[in-house]
This record gives sequence, structure tokens and C-alpha cells, in this order.
Amino acid sequence: MTVKRSVVLGIGSALPKRVVTNAELAQTVDTSDEWIVQRTGIRQRYIAGENETSSTLGLAAAEAALKNAGKTPADIDLIIVATTTPDLTFPSTATQIQSRLGIFHGAAFDVQAVCSGFVYGVAIADKFLSSGSHKCALVIGVDTLSRILNWEDRTTCVLFGDGAGAMVVEAQDQPGDVKTDRGVLTTHIRSDGRHGPKLCATGGPSSTGSVGVLTMEGKEVFRHAVGMITDVIEDAYKATGFTSEDLTWFVPHQANKRIIDSSADKLGIAAHKVVITVDRHGNTSAASIPLALSVAYDDGRIKRGDLVMLEAMGGGFTWASALLRW
Repeated sequence: MTVKRSVVLGIGSALPKRVVTNAELAQTVDTSDEWIVQRTGIRQRYIAGENETSSTLGLAAAEAALKNAGKTPADIDLIIVATTTPDLTFPSTATQIQSRLGIFHGAAFDVQAVCSGFVYGVAIADKFLSSGSHKCALVIGVDTLSRILNWEDRTTCVLFGDGAGAMVVEAQDQPGDVKTDRGVLTTHIRSDGRHGPKLCATGGPSSTGSVGVLTMEGKEVFRHAVGMITDVIEDAYKATGFTSEDLTWFVPHQANKRIIDSSADKLGIAAHKVVITVDRHGNTSAASIPLALSVAYDDGRIKRGDLVMLEAMGGGFTWASALLRW
């Protein structure tokens, strides 16, 4: 008996033009390249310029993903954009991208789950596609967190960067065996709003009438991160019967190399299976995972048939995993 799976057809990414190194940041805040690298693994990040926004970066990533997938905008009937930094309060960034792609059918909407947003988007798209209600989706993760940083706070401004990544997924009939099927095999999403103040922005339309700035209790985030990450990954293993040994690649949210290393170690995932791009991108929030996927696909690491685990944890707190066969 066949089942519908959400099969990945293409991946794409987009980054701002400006690269900001640790050395450049050290000229304006009390920090150093050594301090940042030792605590986070970050060496540089990309910062959006005046004419670069979440919608323009998301559009560029979407166009790259469509080209990689061999699809045209007419093939897309669902667009999900994961972002915490939309161009406008409304309309959604997804509908802006939909319009610029020349798509006038289907549905487009935003998802706000901060750093977990892309995996949330994959989970949501999978529900639409596997149900048969939609056929082909663009899932985009994009953020321009530089717009809401306090550039005098060295504990946060050194961590984040801007960027976008996109994935094209299509509903396809598969045999119904998780051991061989291509596509999304299982997704698990979680949240616990009690932790919201530990990683949040200080403003919003209904409260302050402004976007505010990003604030974070770094030690608290780190303390919860590894446990939450392993929680949803172990759920994926239970749902499919796979183990860490079966994974071809582990593509985690790129927030902090110490969190990535600790999570992989706790789960027994070999270091050579872990895709790390935090050194070149910093924490790009919802864009983090699709950017890392794009890098690993473009350099030839991720290939058709590979078993890939995605995971993320972010403000809210939210956390999520998705296990798929490329």
C-alpha cells in the first residue's frame, strides 16, 4: 500500500552582501575573535544592507530552490515562510514572495517559531502534502535579526546574522516503508511558553508599538537546549525505528558549536556526520537549517538516498525535529 510522502526536490539559499568578521565587531564592542570563537564557534556573519530585507532574501532563496528542483512558480501551490523578522506586520512575507514569483493560486502564510521555524514549516507542509490537499510546496526560512539587535550588547550582537534558505517539497507516492521511502518520514514539534522571557524581543505591535530588541539569558538557553534537542530526536527514533548509527547526516540549528557538539555527543552521533556552518553564518534563526542544508548539498555531502535529521530549538521555547530521506 503506497503512502504520500513530502519528497525534497530542491534547495537554495541567499545571503546579504556584507560580511562582518569578529575582528570588525571588536572595533565597536568589548569583545575579541578569540572570545567569540571559544564560546560559540562563530567567526563571521552576514548583515543585511539597506535594500536587503527578509522578503528579498527569501525570494532569492526561493528562486534558487526552484531552479535546483527543476520547477517553475506555476508548480507551487503552497508557500510557508518561517520568520521572526517580517518586512511588515502584514501582509505576510509569504504573500509578498508569492506575488513576486508571479503565483496567483494556492496559499501562502508565515510561521513564527523563531529558530525552530523552518522545521515547524517542514512539519506543516508535510501535513498539507501528505493529506493530498496540496501538491508542491516552498518552505522558506529567513531572518534579518540584525534589525532587532542591540549593537552595544556584546552577549547578543556577536551571535546573530542574516540569511535565507528554501526547500521545494512535492507530494509523491512511496511504498510505505520508512526503511526505504524518500521524503519526510516523521516530524515532532514542541513548545513551552513558560520559558519565553529567557529569549525574546522586547516589543511588539500590541504592546509597545515597536519591534524592540532581542534579549537572551544565555546560560538558561544553553541549560535547556541539549535536553530539548535530544527529546524530539529520540521521539523521531521511536517513531521510525532508526538510531543515531543509521543517520547519514545530522543538520542541527546553527546557534552555538558547543550546543551542537554536546547534543551530538549525548545522542551518540559521530562528529563526521554533523553539518556545521555556524562558523561562517552565525545564528541566522529560521534560516539556519536550510542554509546548512544548502551548503552540504552544494559541496556534495548530501546525496539522494541519505538519511538526514534536522533539529532546532529557539525562543518560546520551541523545539522540533524532522527526519527525512533525501
